[in-house]
Amino acid sequence: MSDDRTLTLSDKQRLLLALEEMKAKLHAAEQARREPIAVVGMGCRFPGGADSPAAFWRLLRDGVDAVRTVPADRWDADAWYHPDPDAPGKAYVRAGGFLDDVRGFDAGFFGIAPREAHSLDPQQRLLLEVAWEALEDAGIAPERLAGSQTGVFVGIMNHDYSRHLMDVDRPERMDAYVGSGVDASFPAGRLSYVLGVHGPSMVVATACSSALVSAHLACQSLRSGEADLALAGGVSLMLSPDTNVVLSRMHAVSPDGRCKTFSAAADGYGRGEGCGVVVLKRLSDARRDGDRVLAVIRGSAVNHDGPSGGVTVPNAAAQQAVLRRALASARVKPAEVGYVEAHGTGTPLGDPIELRALAAVMGEGRPADAPLAVGSVKTNVGHTEAAAGAAGLIKAVLALEHEEIPPHLHLGERNPHVEWDSLPLTIPTERTPWPRNGRRRVAGVSSFGLSGTNAHVVLEEAPVPEDSGPADAPRPPFVLPLSAKSEEALAALVGRMEQHFSEHPEQDAADVCFTAATGRSHFAHRLALVGSDAEELRARLAEHGAGGDPVGLYRGH
Repeated sequence: MSDDRTLTLSDKQRLLLALEEMKAKLHAAEQARREPIAVVGMGCRFPGGADSPAAFWRLLRDGVDAVRTVPADRWDADAWYHPDPDAPGKAYVRAGGFLDDVRGFDAGFFGIAPREAHSLDPQQRLLLEVAWEALEDAGIAPERLAGSQTGVFVGIMNHDYSRHLMDVDRPERMDAYVGSGVDASFPAGRLSYVLGVHGPSMVVATACSSALVSAHLACQSLRSGEADLALAGGVSLMLSPDTNVVLSRMHAVSPDGRCKTFSAAADGYGRGEGCGVVVLKRLSDARRDGDRVLAVIRGSAVNHDGPSGGVTVPNAAAQQAVLRRALASARVKPAEVGYVEAHGTGTPLGDPIELRALAAVMGEGRPADAPLAVGSVKTNVGHTEAAAGAAGLIKAVLALEHEEIPPHLHLGERNPHVEWDSLPLTIPTERTPWPRNGRRRVAGVSSFGLSGTNAHVVLEEAPVPEDSGPADAPRPPFVLPLSAKSEEALAALVGRMEQHFSEHPEQDAADVCFTAATGRSHFAHRLALVGSDAEELRARLAEHGAGGDPVGLYRGH
């Protein structure tokens, strides 16, 4: 064989090798682009005392209507009320989904001086607290994130507090902290600052779809490698009657303050408030780190209505397009989706458009005996506006986790403008089992902004945890360490832990104690409990909370 022929074969081999390497790189890039995103933690504050995911689930499961009259510490509902929608300077609604307390804030916990805290928008305060709780729910000690590529994506749209502080008739309210306290760009930046993280940090303002668009952007950031961990969510508070007055002029809100979604009685949306934050990781990283995975985001999409009947009028074609793009991103067939958490505001115009869009897309290939279940959390807590996508996302995760679809409220007679008999849809008005059945369970979450920006996220149930070994293997006693920055906060923590064990008797004490030891920040006021199982730890927590001194309790500073 000649030297020339040897060289020619070698060149071919190098070319084939280069092609194989290129194919491998393209495959890796494609895999990264479609990397599933794990939801590893959640935190929330929603009306009806839903100040944790567990409490939020109880509210949803039990079909609680959390709408009430405007609290007296917000504004005088009667003074601002007039039944005439066109009465100048008045609102025809005096109810909504309100949190119990938006004034309380432990500024010292976050290293914020009292004077600065006064000028801090309560939405920023609430976001700090809920994000911290979400990280702890994920078993991640916030203080250990300093210097990391953690991204922060926050939806926000209401700015009632800025109008309160920057009243030209009360210039004494303005101080050096007002700018950073109420400016729209600061909520995400302040959270990144408090955590000491360097990942992308941004506020998203696409009106009612802000929180879900934030989740979409967070997933993109994780897949691109910009972030290794991401916090995504939204926050919205009603601190002033001004917006109700504006919405009354628009005839946009329901007189009784409730979202009667998909009902013949739908007459506008009811406003709500709250905050929701999810902690996200690439699924491969979550598995590597041994994280608890609550659900998996398979894909998502965002688009805009474009030319519709008006800037605030929904576009059916655009809604179908965003659904199809999200499903394609997730590589999920329409018929595989078992439940959609709809945008579902309860407006006579929006509800039929959304249902038809869902039927057109999700009905493809769907068996007649397996209609798509559709519901809306807004029937429980109202439309939480910039936080609405977070409320819907957390609800969908909880439904997958608990293998049950909560009841949809206020349906009654169905909207007569919807062709119910021909649409492959069902609205669960009672608790509906949704068990694992060997096929993957998939949920969709929709959020459509008044500004025209639409978002949809496709979720899949969490992977089945690997077997950790025989349950009857001998195990040593467990140590549950608890700490806080004050004695009062420590006592409150003891109460929450006792409640957690009461509500989750099946919880493995080893998991709880491990997370408390390694996934929490540790502060000056401390105690530790020793117990052989979850029930013994619960009993000792209850005894201590009642003023006793149980065996196995140790205190220190």
